[in-house]
This record gives sequence, C-alpha cells and structure tokens, in this order.
Amino acid sequence: MSLDEPGAPAPAELAALIGRSSKGSGRRLRGAVAHYLGTAIVSGRIRPGERLTGEVENAEALDVSRSAYREAVQVLTAKGLVESRPRAGTRVLPRSRWNMLDPQVLAWAFSGEPDVQFVRDLFELRAMVEPGAAALAAQRRTKADVKAMKDALAEMRRHTLATEAGRAADRDFHDALLNATQNNAVISLAAGIGAAVNWTTQFKQRARALPRDPLPDHVRVFDAIAAGDPEAASAAMRVLVELALDDTRSSMAPEAT
Repeated sequence: MSLDEPGAPAPAELAALIGRSSKGSGRRLRGAVAHYLGTAIVSGRIRPGERLTGEVENAEALDVSRSAYREAVQVLTAKGLVESRPRAGTRVLPRSRWNMLDPQVLAWAFSGEPDVQFVRDLFELRAMVEPGAAALAAQRRTKADVKAMKDALAEMRRHTLATEAGRAADRDFHDALLNATQNNAVISLAAGIGAAVNWTTQFKQRARALPRDPLPDHVRVFDAIAAGDPEAASAAMRVLVELALDDTRSSMAPEAT
C-alpha cells in the first residue's frame, strides 16, 4: 500500500502530529512517523499482509527524510508489526505476531475506535493471568507489597480514575500485585498489563463518566490478598476483570460490538 493512496495517512495530519516542520529530525520526528504508521496498522487502515511501497516513495508521501522513515519502520519491526526483507519490501505481519502488550502498541490501538477482537484478546489474557497472580500474591505477599497496594488504593480513592493521577495509582496497584507474586515471569507482564488497564480505563471515559466506581472491586482483591486467602483473591480478581470488560463493551460504538 502506498501512503499517498486514498485512505492512507495524509502528510498534513502527520505535520500536525509532529507539531513543527516535517523537515525536523531526531527522536521526535522518528517517533511521530512511527506513531502515525503504527496507528494506521493497528486500526486496520493498513491491513496484515499488505506491503508498504518503497522507502523513497513513502518518505516522499509523508514529506519526511528517508532516514526518519527508515528508523520509524525499525520501531515497528521491533514491536512485531512489520517485517522487511530484501527485494520483498516491508509487509504488515499477522496480528498474532504483534507485541500486543507493548505500551506503545496499546496506545496506538486506543487512539481511535479499538478493534473489538483486540479488546477481547486483552481481557481474555487478563482473565487468565490476573486471577492466578492474585492467588499467588495472597500466598507470597510481604508487608512491603501490602503497603504498596494499600497506598495505591488510597491514591485511587483520593484522585478517582477520572484523573491521570488516579489512573497512575490504578497502574501502581496492579503492578504491586504482580510484584507480590515473587515470580519474575509474571512480573515481566506488569508494564503491559498496567498499560492495558490504563488505556481501557481512559477509553471508557472518552464520552461519559465511568458507568460505576471500580474502587470497591479493587478493595475486595486487596482485602483477600492482605488476609492471605488465595481462593478469595482469585475470585475477586476474576470478577474485577469481568466487570471491567462489561464496562468497556458498553463504551464501544454499537457497530463495533
């Protein structure tokens, strides 16, 4: 797909994203181009299997330097969105190859109307990982872990999830919970799960207030972990994820659901 075809990203939009002349260089320009292309891919405007035209053509279509375009493609490659081969060019990879939990990929997915399959996949992953993690946290949590979760809940209550500070506290809660498992493989998922929690929460509030207060759901998870009750912690986390999915579905456009 050529980026100057109908429906493809427009240079004027890219210039607005960069916030300065497209002749700029460096990290800001590379990041803007990567954001722009990544959003087009994750949103489905450029579909899996499609081949991007050559570096020269696309750099000219976007009115950026070849080096900026090349570096942006390298960013997308590192996240599993595209693959470049000599003579074959650059193709968008199947969604199964994408690093779905990369915080930047999640940001691209939720910059517009997210794909319903993408949202479902995220919540299915959370439903598999987080209840088990909560049970493990209930068995292995330390006093420091309990304090970290308690402090995060206090900040969530103080700021509410309608604010960035409140959403940061929500991420801190989930991060502290995963850390309490004392399992490095589980802990490595913290950044991705935290980003998923953050973006779905923002998404649910794009047009209206949250349909309900999720703080009590978090408190029930915390109470079970603090009490050292693995079964109750797992059950409470399962309910939290299920209710969060219901709230997210209610916020999606009717045609998406």
